[in-house]
Amino acid sequence: MSTGNPRKIFRGGTVVSMDPAVPNLGKGDVLVEGDRIVAVGPAVQADDAEVIDAAGAIVLPGLVDAHHHAWLGVMRRMMPNVDDLFDYIAVVAEALGSAYRPEDMYQSTRLTAVASLDAGITTIIDACHNSRSPEHTDAALAAFQEAGIRALHMVGKPMDKKASPLHLPGDLARLAGKWGSSETDLVRVGLFGQFDLDAWKVARGLGLRILTEFIGDLAKLGPEFAEKGVLGPDNIFNHCTRIPEDAWRLLADAGVNVTVNPRSDALFGFDDESFAYQQAIDHGLTPALGIDLDTAFGSDMFGEMHALFSQQRSAMRYRKFRGEADVPAPISVQAVLEAATVNGARAAGLQSQIGTLTPGKQADIIMVRADGIGVFPPTNAIGAVVQAIGRSDVDTVMVAGRIRKRHGKLLGVDTGRLFSDIAASRDHLFAAAGYRPEGFEKSFPPLDAA
Repeated sequence: MSTGNPRKIFRGGTVVSMDPAVPNLGKGDVLVEGDRIVAVGPAVQADDAEVIDAAGAIVLPGLVDAHHHAWLGVMRRMMPNVDDLFDYIAVVAEALGSAYRPEDMYQSTRLTAVASLDAGITTIIDACHNSRSPEHTDAALAAFQEAGIRALHMVGKPMDKKASPLHLPGDLARLAGKWGSSETDLVRVGLFGQFDLDAWKVARGLGLRILTEFIGDLAKLGPEFAEKGVLGPDNIFNHCTRIPEDAWRLLADAGVNVTVNPRSDALFGFDDESFAYQQAIDHGLTPALGIDLDTAFGSDMFGEMHALFSQQRSAMRYRKFRGEADVPAPISVQAVLEAATVNGARAAGLQSQIGTLTPGKQADIIMVRADGIGVFPPTNAIGAVVQAIGRSDVDTVMVAGRIRKRHGKLLGVDTGRLFSDIAASRDHLFAAAGYRPEGFEKSFPPLDAA
């Protein structure tokens, strides 16, 4: 348990900085004072600091989940076999989502937040397309704040036909004044604005980031998006699957942020061998990784890293084997970890604060055990993180200098009470929607079959 000492040092671990100017260390130290990293080196002097013994462990920046619908936490793995987006929407939005109370928003977001911390995720970009009222939004924000995770909560209109979100985008002004007004605030707000340019103007007037989900089969960028100032670095485009070359040029020229969800994009069949991650790289962009769905995957960035590595190599080799010239090179584990840290920080607009172990930055740090039977020996530290480490190996999680997980246990979380609250929320939603999936399904049961 932390003593409350404002100075803490990760001592004697393998250090992966993710900063080209800060060397990786086979054995080194990371000194934290308050909420900041103050030194990274092979033998940092800090006699008065609380020691976190990092021997046999890898110390690295906290993972950034750059796209997650946190309000789906209560629906975890409810539909592992779904493959049709509109079947999914019928259940998630029209049936269950329309029954959400602020209490359900709070509980689901809380579960997602603490599960993320448990898995080494210190920052989440929360794509909330169920902001049914100001009270729902306040409940989600309170959940993030209480969990102690860093979050960018993107407020968005609900997807179901029953909602009447007249409070949006007007409520953004109230929210922007309360959340993220200070550089050190952990919880901030933005707009999940899709292609609503009027709403984008409101968000931009408040200095907020703008999120759009872009699937080429379902949407196109009209000529208005080529006008000066419509697209910019404050935009985050998620998925970006099967979009045409002219759209990629628009995104690249404007310097937008791109996020991809390897497992979710495969689940719904959004992507193909052109591979959105690779398209973003080829156009000079820096794609970040998101988990997207609790309904299938839960909070596990290690799974996304595994999927990105395998899918990129499979897609590029398929293109090579069918005779395509100048196929991009196979992805490296370094690039995968950059997508899960540095690039995610950039997507959130926090690249000057988090994403690397750089003195002066916020102390968002994780320590993962590399001395277990499934990982040892960690001959290549980055390879171990990307290809071998899992949730159970996450020993310590620190957000802005505060320890949220230590010795493999979450701090300050009553899991028994949390599970009871989540079960009650789930039961309410199932009863309100008249939907209860069969627990051993072999295929996805549509709404009218449940």
